[in-house]
Amino acid sequence: MTPWEIHAVLVANCNCAYGCPCQFDALPTYGTCEAADGFWIEKGFYGEVSLDGLSAGMLAKWPGPIHEGNGERLIIIDDQASLEQRNALEKIITGEDTEDLATIFWVVNAMTSIRHETLYLPIKIEADIELRKGHVVVDGVFELNVEPIKNAVTGAEHRARIEIPDGFEFTIAEMASGTAKTHSSFKLPNNNGTHAHLAELHLNNSGIILSLIHISEPTRPY
Repeated sequence: MTPWEIHAVLVANCNCAYGCPCQFDALPTYGTCEAADGFWIEKGFYGEVSLDGLSAGMLAKWPGPIHEGNGERLIIIDDQASLEQRNALEKIITGEDTEDLATIFWVVNAMTSIRHETLYLPIKIEADIELRKGHVVVDGVFELNVEPIKNAVTGAEHRARIEIPDGFEFTIAEMASGTAKTHSSFKLPNNNGTHAHLAELHLNNSGIILSLIHISEPTRPY
């Protein structure tokens, strides 16, 4: 098994209500799961290959709960990545060189049966975890906008977060509202003002790395 590690900032959205029942081992809000995400790697490696500064994204959907399988997945990798970096990122994102059930990537791969050919395209990711704002653009594929949840009465920004000490994606994530627009044959028609979260991804072959450090320079245009 080739050792790898990534420390990244994640922007993710699905079609569930705010909070996403999957985070509580419950069934998805509307029965199906439809998700879009992007992440930017501050520091990372796969063996001797540096992954610093690279980005990746994914579209995925399931006809029912994720654990029932039969899902569909599309991976997008930064076109700035070299051939070695592309191969390394694809192995990480497809759950290779990873212990069983250790990461979100392993789970998605195991629970999908339709796996589209990976695309190599420019990926723009802007994110501020603290402010609960994010923007992911993959031209011709999808655009994801994330903003704070608003109080229904006052319109004030509402802050909530989820902590999952034994998770396989994040330890703590800020909850937000997201809208994904897809521009290819891979459609996510129901992701409009639905659940979103922003979090640090600090993962290796064995899963989450618990750490007190934070992303030092998040992409912060806000």
